[in-house]
Amino acid sequence: MEDNSNTYFEETFELVKKYTDDRILLLKIQSAKKTAKITSKIVYIFVASIILFFVFLFFGFTLAYFFAERLNSTFYGFALVAGISVFILLLFIALYKIYFSGKVMNMITHVFFENDPNNFDEDDE
Repeated sequence: MEDNSNTYFEETFELVKKYTDDRILLLKIQSAKKTAKITSKIVYIFVASIILFFVFLFFGFTLAYFFAERLNSTFYGFALVAGISVFILLLFIALYKIYFSGKVMNMITHVFFENDPNNFDEDDE
């Protein structure tokens, strides 16, 4: 009888140990998946930003030379494009908190809680 209870506790201990190891492995896998997803989005945004930078750079030069030709002054053409760029920067700074910061926070929060059992959203990638 005593041998039965010892094996029962040993089996239960082994089951609890295996369950704990499996849960730790699951947490590691979920963390790796979320880290990879965030890294992927960061790389995507970085590459897209570089491409967008060069597009705006060459568009800015084109626009500056266009205005320089219209105004008959290279200085005024480039100054006008610089002024437009500063205006766009100030507009972005003013509207950042309203439109952009919330979307970034929501994206990161969505990545961390997409496998939450309380989340009923089924669009897992």
